Amino acid sequence: MNILETIEQLKKEKDAVILAHYYVEGEVQAAADYVGDSFYLSKLAAGLPNKTLVFCGVSFMGESGKLLSPDKTVLMPDLEADCPMAHMVTKEAVQAAREKYPDLAVVCYVNSTAEIKSWSDVCVTSANAVKIVRNLPNEHIFFIPDKNLARHVAQQVPEKHILIHDGYCPVHEEMKAEEIKALKEGHPQAKVLAHPECNAKVLELADYIGSTSGIIAYAADSPAKEFIIATEEGVLYELERKRPDAAFYFAETRPVCEGMKRITLEKVAQALRDGENLLDVKEELKEPAGRTLKRMLEIASGKGK
Repeated sequence: MNILETIEQLKKEKDAVILAHYYVEGEVQAAADYVGDSFYLSKLAAGLPNKTLVFCGVSFMGESGKLLSPDKTVLMPDLEADCPMAHMVTKEAVQAAREKYPDLAVVCYVNSTAEIKSWSDVCVTSANAVKIVRNLPNEHIFFIPDKNLARHVAQQVPEKHILIHDGYCPVHEEMKAEEIKALKEGHPQAKVLAHPECNAKVLELADYIGSTSGIIAYAADSPAKEFIIATEEGVLYELERKRPDAAFYFAETRPVCEGMKRITLEKVAQALRDGENLLDVKEELKEPAGRTLKRMLEIASGKGK
């Protein structure tokens, strides 16, 4: 059997489903049962009947899946696949902000560890952050850990006082505006689609700012034939699948997430075969961290504040 046939057989034996993020290699996305951004996958997994979830992505995604599906087995193809930004805030920083502003809401980006989520009041994604922050009753918001998404939210929700932390995604933070400008000069008809994790200079050049799934949807629906994409290169697989008639350009310094690229088909098969690389969340974190995710769902659906 080839590797894909092996994976299919192991899925049946283990009652498993494979969930892949848009930033992993295209061949892994092609082998997955579902492909999406981080929270879409976790939310989806909670409603699936399968007993085993294989998260093809970085560790915080598996943690979110476990928090929302505590009775399921969560496997990671590579337990070392991690997101630097997911660790970029301390409990001391959160406590200091709470002491300064008694009515503070700590808003935690889903790209964070379960421990950081446990210190927070509500979780958000890049797709729903503006809506959730706007609907919170609190005036003062400490947005952790990503400074670029926080700044974008602050611009969209000026009625709130948003404290901006200094965390960031290295892939998006280090993207060079000069390289995007060079692409615009070479392709003047191209639309610039940027993730809000990008630095401010890149976002100033964007025609559209949105989540990974938002970028894909914009390109799929747009009459434009050329797009400059300011996010991780793995999204190209789905963009080309949705718009085979369009051209997509990335910065000369290719935006690559090393953690995501650790995921391979061979590692997926190994995790399924051995049942190793089990991901779990510390018992004391499950209730407070899970609460932030559940509150996000409630507010996003209009059922909570």
